[in-house]
Amino acid sequence: MPLSPVLESLRAARAVAVLRTPHASAAAPALRAVIRGGFRVVEITLNTPQALARIAEIAATPDVVVGAGTVLSPADAHAAAGAGARFLVSPVFDPPVLEAAQTLGVPLLPGITTPGEALRAHREGAEVLKIFPPPAGGPAWVRTVLAPLPFLRLVPTSGVDAENAREWLEAGCFAVGFVKALFDAEDLAQGRFDRVEARARALLAAL
Repeated sequence: MPLSPVLESLRAARAVAVLRTPHASAAAPALRAVIRGGFRVVEITLNTPQALARIAEIAATPDVVVGAGTVLSPADAHAAAGAGARFLVSPVFDPPVLEAAQTLGVPLLPGITTPGEALRAHREGAEVLKIFPPPAGGPAWVRTVLAPLPFLRLVPTSGVDAENAREWLEAGCFAVGFVKALFDAEDLAQGRFDRVEARARALLAAL
């Protein structure tokens, strides 16, 4: 079955910038910084202050795909999609949330921890899966899982950095997400968005 256009955009980009911050004033300039740095797929977690407003702003940005993270309920899914999120991400696999996303026509990347959970989510219709939390084996875990289940499309986020991003992709991951490696907490708190932009360029170059 062909992927949705949104997920094809993620596959082409190979990387998503994942913003999670408690600093409301930092979110918009941080997102603009990573877009200047080359990212074309960004995710804003719903526990970031004013997340829906930020999603709406980025949704109006040409050539950028925006998604919502930390989607924990059908209500979250509806709110995020209503704000303009073109994909949804959850740290867990919760069938009612997946059903809501399917009703909305918006792809959901549910979080999975085990091969069994991954297969169940896949069979329920999740086209792409988020690995959460990061497995102890890292990319080796991905290789082991994909050997018998090569049809799974996996995206790691936590723990992905410039040193290992390419290894995750070479292990067979569909794409990778950058969180702390991109949005340094101190830089956001201090308003050092030039560093965020430079880090975006460096991380993309590392791929």
